[in-house]
Amino acid sequence: MRIAREYTAEAGLRNLEREIANVLRRTAKQAAEGKELVRPIGPEQVRELLGPPRFEDEKAQLLDEPGAALGLAWTPVGGEVLTIEATAMPGDRGFTLTGQLGDVMKESAQAALSYIRSHADKLGVDPEIFTRADIHVHIPAGAIPKDGPSAGVALATALVSLLSRRKARAHIAMTGEITLRGMVLKVGGIKEKVLGAHRAGIKTVILPAANTVDLEEVPIEVRTHMIFAPVERAEQAIQLALEETPMPVDAADEATDTDAAAEAGEASNGAPPQPGEPQAEPLAEQAPQRSRTRAARRS
Repeated sequence: MRIAREYTAEAGLRNLEREIANVLRRTAKQAAEGKELVRPIGPEQVRELLGPPRFEDEKAQLLDEPGAALGLAWTPVGGEVLTIEATAMPGDRGFTLTGQLGDVMKESAQAALSYIRSHADKLGVDPEIFTRADIHVHIPAGAIPKDGPSAGVALATALVSLLSRRKARAHIAMTGEITLRGMVLKVGGIKEKVLGAHRAGIKTVILPAANTVDLEEVPIEVRTHMIFAPVERAEQAIQLALEETPMPVDAADEATDTDAAAEAGEASNGAPPQPGEPQAEPLAEQAPQRSRTRAARRS
């Protein structure tokens, strides 16, 4: 099992056969050199014979601040957990997407944002934030291309988490396509996504109600250790994924705002503005009600 997980990444068995052959050849070499052999060959001996692991199962991150959610993706070598990050800054309705996203995923992100804007009051989001802020969504790792519609629910959840300051609950990941009306549509690759979530330590998977039948393909030993939450609408997924109580604004963030306002006042000549000269508007006044809408700074 260690050879399959840590030294191969493929849909077939060719590389697994090669790595097993490498173990046997190197064991035979040790025998020819008169070295004492360890039998049976266990996980520790595999590392000694093959070297450091080439691949590692990525554990799901603990999302300890608003503006992040865990999505599930299908890949040719199995399912993976995606960390979706969102942040906001003073601006004028800008919307930036990074992480080498494909056209379909970009459209999903735009649909998620439009859904949130049209249902802001219901989702606990201040509608005024969209008129005075730029929003940036990023999906690591930036060097890996990503595409497909199944991240729509996770994108919407990350954005609502950011704008309502409600952080995501621990060990929850989700998949599903979102529509402008907030419907959650069926997606593919459920078996692979669930297995990837299980490897990453996820305990609860939110998925479209129409995909419930696909859970029969998931091995029973995995299904018995996980909770599955079928949803038909995006607000159901958001309610399940996010904590109920918004996080308060951190004192350090407030201090940063004060420093930024002071720097803005000294930007013209390095000195405080003189009486009668126009003064820069403080950052806190540019974004009122920050305690309810301000995004987490750390990416």
